[in-house]
Amino acid sequence: MQVLRKGLRRRSELLAAAVRPPGRGPAPALPKPRTARLVESPVFVLSCQRSGSTLLRVLLNSHSKIRAPHELHLNTVQVHLAADFTADVVEELALSKEELEHMLWDRILYHELSRSGKSIIAEKTPANALRWRRLLRAWPKARFIYLWRNPAAIVGSVMSRRPNAVLDDVVDEVLKHAEGMEACRDRVPGVVVRYEDLTTDPEGETRKICEYLGVPWERDMLEYGKQDHGPLKPFFGDWSKNIKSGTIQPARALSDDEKTPDPLIPIAKTWGYLD
Repeated sequence: MQVLRKGLRRRSELLAAAVRPPGRGPAPALPKPRTARLVESPVFVLSCQRSGSTLLRVLLNSHSKIRAPHELHLNTVQVHLAADFTADVVEELALSKEELEHMLWDRILYHELSRSGKSIIAEKTPANALRWRRLLRAWPKARFIYLWRNPAAIVGSVMSRRPNAVLDDVVDEVLKHAEGMEACRDRVPGVVVRYEDLTTDPEGETRKICEYLGVPWERDMLEYGKQDHGPLKPFFGDWSKNIKSGTIQPARALSDDEKTPDPLIPIAKTWGYLD
């Protein structure tokens, strides 16, 4: 973790560059999955918790070609090899437990696309920021949207919403998610979206995303309240009054006493929230 933090400090000049940092060179190629994918290039939103990912989800889901379901928590959907000999049976098929899980996850995404009638799926579980390597092993052609929010605001939001939250634990959790996002962004260029910009200029930010995904922008994306996005409840994403209002609400302004915790200062500088 210390190595990552030092790397983040060195990259504070890179601010909002949604490209691979200069001098890193191309990322090494990933091995191809042992089985074909029904969904070859899914989109994953990487974010910290309490960063506006549900707002982004419903805006994306309002597009006629993009299915953005509730949080799927794919990493918790697992395969159990029930007998002692099952691993040998599966291995003879040139498979593994991990690959079986990847096949299952892929089938879940395909199921969602099929029943939606759309062509692109975007999944936004915040834990994706911690599991990005696994996602790339499953889908080497995965695409990524990196959603940023002021780290001080993230911490404040988590502390206010989570009963009995401990500040140091929350800061560590946010740091791990942020470091995961930056490690993935080093490997896979994607599109960077700021939550604050998404609330003040939703058209500009969603146009940027649509260009990245190769689909035309649609004005209906800005009126997500007119469409059904499924249940808004715990473990599915944000369920606050703001998101249930059906309209884009402004980002909460920091109070005078909200400061960026020391461990998050390098991230805040890299993301352009601190000089």
